[in-house]
Amino acid sequence: MILPNKYKLKIMNRRVCLFTVLLLLGFSRVLFSHPHIFVANSLSMVFDDQGLAGVRVKWDFDEFFSSMIVGDYDLNKNSKLDTSEIALIKKEAFANLAEFKYFTFIKINGKSFDVQYVLDFQAILIQGKLVYEFFIPCHVKAASSFKEFAISQYDTTYYTYVGFAKDRPSRIEGGAAFEINHRIAENPNETYYFGMMHPVEVILRFRLKK
Repeated sequence: MILPNKYKLKIMNRRVCLFTVLLLLGFSRVLFSHPHIFVANSLSMVFDDQGLAGVRVKWDFDEFFSSMIVGDYDLNKNSKLDTSEIALIKKEAFANLAEFKYFTFIKINGKSFDVQYVLDFQAILIQGKLVYEFFIPCHVKAASSFKEFAISQYDTTYYTYVGFAKDRPSRIEGGAAFEINHRIAENPNETYYFGMMHPVEVILRFRLKK
C-alpha cells in the first residue's frame, strides 16, 4: 500500500534496528524488499438480475498497521471509528490508492478492465483490528455462452502483501438466474515484482441458465 509519508517514517523508525543488524550480517539488498503491511482479502462476486454487478471487497489488516491507524484516527479514543473518523481515513489513508487501481486487476474475457473508482467505503475496528470494506462496480451482462471474469489484488511494489483470507476467501452473492462456477488459482502466465511473484486470481465463469 502506498502510504502517506508519516506512516512510512513510523515503520522505518521502528525497524531501523533490524535493518542495521541485517546490514552488518552482509545480507543482499533483495532481502529488504519485503512487505511492511499485510492484508487478508475476501472477495464477494455480486450479481443482479442482468449479470455480474461488481465485487464487494473486504481487507483485514495486520496488527501493526491497525495500531497506527487507531493511534492516528480514533481521535476520541473510544475504540471504534465514528463517521468523521472514517471520512478522514478515506481521505488520508485510502483515496490515494485510486492512483494504483486499488491494487485490483480485472480481466473480462481476457481483456483488461481498469478500476477507476469504488463505492461504499467503510473502515471498521473488530477487536482492535482494522478492516476496510468497499465495492468495485463492474457490470458484465450474462449471455447464453459463458463469460469469464478474473480478478486479483496485489501491490506491484510488494510494499503491501495482499493474500486471500483462509476463511471464505471468495463467495457468490445472488445469481440464482445464472449458471456460475468459480475457483481461486495462481496465474503462471503473469508476474510482478521483478518477475518473482505470480498473481492469485478468482476466476469466475457464468452464463444464463438453459
